[in-house]
Amino acid sequence: MDKSPSWFRKLLAWKDAGGEGQSILQKGQCTEGEKSCYASINGGDPAGVSCVPCAGVASRGSVTCPTCQGTGRIPREQEQQLVALIPYGDQRLKPRRTKLYVTITVVMCLLLTCLMMYFLFPRSIAVVPAGLSVSAISFDNSTYSILLNMTNMLNVTNNNFYTVHVAHLDVEVLHKALVIGKSTAVTKLHIQPLQGAQILYTVSSRILDNNTYNICTWSRIKVHNVLLHIQGTLTCSYLSHSEQLAFENYQYVDCRGNATLPGVSRFQRSLQRS
Repeated sequence: MDKSPSWFRKLLAWKDAGGEGQSILQKGQCTEGEKSCYASINGGDPAGVSCVPCAGVASRGSVTCPTCQGTGRIPREQEQQLVALIPYGDQRLKPRRTKLYVTITVVMCLLLTCLMMYFLFPRSIAVVPAGLSVSAISFDNSTYSILLNMTNMLNVTNNNFYTVHVAHLDVEVLHKALVIGKSTAVTKLHIQPLQGAQILYTVSSRILDNNTYNICTWSRIKVHNVLLHIQGTLTCSYLSHSEQLAFENYQYVDCRGNATLPGVSRFQRSLQRS
């Protein structure tokens, strides 16, 4: 090699210098234009990319980008979509007083629910017979029967916080377990919240009983009372709901002098008998 021509040694030295310069130049371009290299990864030809891929970066203690999955590319249909990465420690992810706001919201919802249940919960509607108001009695001597027309009172109390509509009233009058009269009335009564109203209804009855006829017509008998059993149903509606309320009452009617006696309950009659 020492005896080789000088021109051959110069040629080898020139090729070595040219190769090293080219590699240094490529390294310098990639180092200085690192941004352009990554731009070529996102938009350029993969064959012309000379920089380190994302997979190599992830191997040095980093994580893979969830958007492009380490490829450096996203689908073309997602080109107009913006992907924002917010650090985990960002204060926007930790709003202040979150527990306070959540607690206040829950308490307000529970309070509103309790109030709605208290005001809208259905309460009982009290239906109490108030006794006899007016009565008119006549006798049919040919059939030994008693014709009785009486007007009774019915007290209705609304214990709810909303209006109750009274729509229908059905009444039956019984004497000795026999139905002697019926009455049906259609009313349009509106009872305001926490208020009461009184309903008057008239029933025409016919008693076909010889013993009762004798009691009412004989002058030797001092007591001329007839015991009647009144029962009925009152149809009410409220909050798109219809309900039938049953009631009953026992009352005495003086069948001779057309005098009236107030309604007597079972307890009062037991006291009178004792």
